[in-house]
Amino acid sequence: MGLSILGLSRFQFAMTTIYHFFFIPVSIGLALAVAIMETMYAVNKKPVYLNMAKFWGKIFLLSFAVGVVTGIIQEFQFGMNWSNYSRFMGDIFGAPLAIEALLAFFMESTFIGVWMFTWDRFKPGVHAIFMWLAWLGSTLSAIWILAANSFMQHPTGFEINKATGHVRLRSFMDVVSNPQLWRAFPHVLFAAVMTGGMIILGMSAFGMLHKRTQQHDGDRVFFTKSIRFGAVVALVGAIFAVYAGDLQTQFIIKDQPMKFAATEAIYEDTKDPAPWAVVSLINEKDKTAKSIEIPYMLSLLSYHKVSGSVKGMNTVDKELHEQYDAKFGKDMNYYLPVNALFWSFRFMALSAAIAGLASILALWFTRKGKNKGIGTDEGADDDTGTLMNYRWLLWIMGACTFTPFIGTTGGWLITELGRYPWIVYGLLTIADGVSPTATVPGLLFTNIVYFLLFLLLGAVMIFYSRRVLYQGPDGEGELPAGKTEKAQRKASAGAAVSDVSGAAAISGKTGAERGVALS
Repeated sequence: MGLSILGLSRFQFAMTTIYHFFFIPVSIGLALAVAIMETMYAVNKKPVYLNMAKFWGKIFLLSFAVGVVTGIIQEFQFGMNWSNYSRFMGDIFGAPLAIEALLAFFMESTFIGVWMFTWDRFKPGVHAIFMWLAWLGSTLSAIWILAANSFMQHPTGFEINKATGHVRLRSFMDVVSNPQLWRAFPHVLFAAVMTGGMIILGMSAFGMLHKRTQQHDGDRVFFTKSIRFGAVVALVGAIFAVYAGDLQTQFIIKDQPMKFAATEAIYEDTKDPAPWAVVSLINEKDKTAKSIEIPYMLSLLSYHKVSGSVKGMNTVDKELHEQYDAKFGKDMNYYLPVNALFWSFRFMALSAAIAGLASILALWFTRKGKNKGIGTDEGADDDTGTLMNYRWLLWIMGACTFTPFIGTTGGWLITELGRYPWIVYGLLTIADGVSPTATVPGLLFTNIVYFLLFLLLGAVMIFYSRRVLYQGPDGEGELPAGKTEKAQRKASAGAAVSDVSGAAAISGKTGAERGVALS
């Protein structure tokens, strides 16, 4: 199959949105974590919490800066590749996206700037409020973006303009009170909290592995407290993300049954009670699936009781043809990419389970008690627990830094691929939303350019995050073996660059880019 305008347009939007969405949950989660850290310092005056707020604030500023850059790139998609969609949806998107840009994002970026440059100008409690307001701004921004996205999933509060055929806003309150929005938002918010906690936990584990940490009690205490803090945040986020995801699933079962059936690889209606497929060998061409199943489990997950069957995709396909053939014709294909949705759901669920397990292990191995590990006297009491003794566990926890990104990407794929073939459910198909002026050579060129740019931005993010980590909480730590004194001075300069990059991001504009997916 050759390259097509539709395929390249979808790939480009998927690439830009997935990459942008790497940084949004990080920014929301870390902003909340830093706000809590600084509040704890304001309450108990322990310097370690001030150091934690400043240290993890640097990582937050890096993620915010890269998120703004990737968001601006994503915003270009609406005019470049999806102008028909923009014309169709403009009247609906105008209000929530204007509020997001002019109120929520400006609030977020303004208070980030105030927070960055006023450490010595306000009392700790007042200064902590600035980060709370920045977090509130980012959370409000997520609400308005999800309001726009939720309309694409479950259109409400509109009417069709008979002159243009486009949707027209009839009730702003109906758009804001969309039931899809208030089921998606808690799930996204707590997933972001989990992500922020796992970033702190995982990077702290890498920090514990560094030679300087093993030789300095202060660094060891700092990273141990960071691990415990991150573990609590991640555990709370994971628990509530699962609960919110369950509420969202209950809505999807009724509102988008094809999406739900695809996540469970169900082609034919299940028996009652319905079994849950742990793994499945799926043949999308023949529309069959061979699965290893757990009896009763799907009924329990779907209806919270050990009875009830689930509609299969074949049944839902017939219902959709009956509903939409008069408008869109009989040739519409309502079957979804089942393999992608089935495994995306399981990787998403697995990422939450890993976050929960890693958090529990971290809390257990950092509990107060006897520690005979490296850098302590034999049998001495140590607040750092015994985690330092288990380098293999630290490596595993460090690797867990990346698991939330797998989970959030899986959730995005389920949300957007599960809407196929609609770009606005039941109103506009994906094929009808593509720009009429887009060309294959132009799309191929921009796909390559964006891909290389994202690689560069990712490398910059990893490079400076690693540099901040090696410098330690005081910003004066040693770099890895082999680094010269000159390189050390460059590393110190890099920390300043990290702060400046966050300041520069404040002048950016995210606009309509966050989380609104077209694929």
